[in-house]
Amino acid sequence: MKTQNLKIYFLTALTIGFYSCNSNEDSTKEASIAEVHDQIVNVTHHDGRPFSTGKTTNSLTGKYVANPGGGVMMQAFYWDVPAGGTWWDTVSTKVTEWSNAGIGSIWLPPASKAQNGAFSMGYDPTDYFDFGDFNQNGSTETRFGSKTELVSLITKAHTENMQVYADIVINHNSGGASESNPFTGTNTWTNFTGVASGKFPRTYADFYKNSFGNNDEGAFGGFPDLCHAAPNVQDWLWKRADGVGKYYKNTMKFDGWRFDYVKGFGTWVVKDWNANVGGFSVGELWDSNVNTLEWWANNANSSVFDFACYYKMNDAFDGNNLNLLNDDMMWKRNPYKAVTFVTNHDTDEIWTKELAYAYILTHEGYPTIFYRDYEEWLNKTKLNNLIWIHNQKATGTTSILYTDNDEYIARRNGYNGNPGLVVYINNSDTWQERWIQTNWTNAQIKDFTGNSTWFPTTQGDKWVKIQCPPKGYSVWSINM
Repeated sequence: MKTQNLKIYFLTALTIGFYSCNSNEDSTKEASIAEVHDQIVNVTHHDGRPFSTGKTTNSLTGKYVANPGGGVMMQAFYWDVPAGGTWWDTVSTKVTEWSNAGIGSIWLPPASKAQNGAFSMGYDPTDYFDFGDFNQNGSTETRFGSKTELVSLITKAHTENMQVYADIVINHNSGGASESNPFTGTNTWTNFTGVASGKFPRTYADFYKNSFGNNDEGAFGGFPDLCHAAPNVQDWLWKRADGVGKYYKNTMKFDGWRFDYVKGFGTWVVKDWNANVGGFSVGELWDSNVNTLEWWANNANSSVFDFACYYKMNDAFDGNNLNLLNDDMMWKRNPYKAVTFVTNHDTDEIWTKELAYAYILTHEGYPTIFYRDYEEWLNKTKLNNLIWIHNQKATGTTSILYTDNDEYIARRNGYNGNPGLVVYINNSDTWQERWIQTNWTNAQIKDFTGNSTWFPTTQGDKWVKIQCPPKGYSVWSINM
């Protein structure tokens, strides 16, 4: 059996039931989920296109409602989490705290048995139906634990009203037996008829090269490249009632999908999966070109990770040029299909992380928090405060009010009685102050981060002076 090691390139959404606060009312109220606002703000791109659709959905039905464009996701792993089959139990101990903090979903690593068995992070899949209950590839449990422990984790997350997303690797496989391949004239490691689960048996006919062609959009790392045009592959991945997608959703109770390395196969694959299986989906299309991201999301009928936003934040915050935040990003094209992030298991380039989290947790899109940032590296109290602000105040469309190299000020325009907010990010070494125009007349406001102790009152023309600490941020809204 061929041995290969894989570290692959680098998750939506759950809309928080926003509590909508009207400045003329003392009580809070929640809007109906049927009331959806779709507004174009007056800010435009450099070429004159509208800035954002700015949809916001509110719910009466529960704490979280699945709907791309809202909520907060936790990437519940990092590269090389501790081996030994304890990770599912570790995450289980966290989900109640995460839910209480306002996190609505968790993205788990690939859950099935891979070639490197108990040492694999799952991105070299062998048997999609072995969740740690078959003795193959050198172990019974996966790196993360047993099937029983995984089911327990998913059940507990659902009890906490959180959704669970599976990392799905369907571009390539690893760990097959050698067989004579008439399409290559050589032996290839493409015989998966002996997988322990007995499900999704496959041979060279299911991999490129084959009768359907020489190759698809992209192979990865020398692994056998699955051919999604092959009927057997389609049936077992997303069409059969007992196939991968429907088994994961209906039996294992996963709520959605993070599709790995979507550059390796056509957009039609994810679109067909979503049409047949359902659930939330987000694709890992590692590309900073927002046109490419938008094209993929529209054609795949899926959310996509906002790498355009990621790279702009890296250049803006670490390069001391916040003017770059005026540039185009996926969340500005369609916040309902944009999953924003500061770091993940594959890439960790942004050093000014607190400012980056202040940005994604106050702006449109579906923000993702990285496990190690939350649990180990950053100030959890500050992150919890930003999560609360996101869930309670970050509503409506976005207007950028001011930018220069060191300062960035934007306004969320609110929705359905919720007043929205103004976020002020300051990357300089000194306190800064600015007069800005709000949507609030004669209203006392405050900084909900507590970084400023000011309680200014907006003027009759809605203008007010706000401040921001050095290398920090403040988030302003009506004091109620």
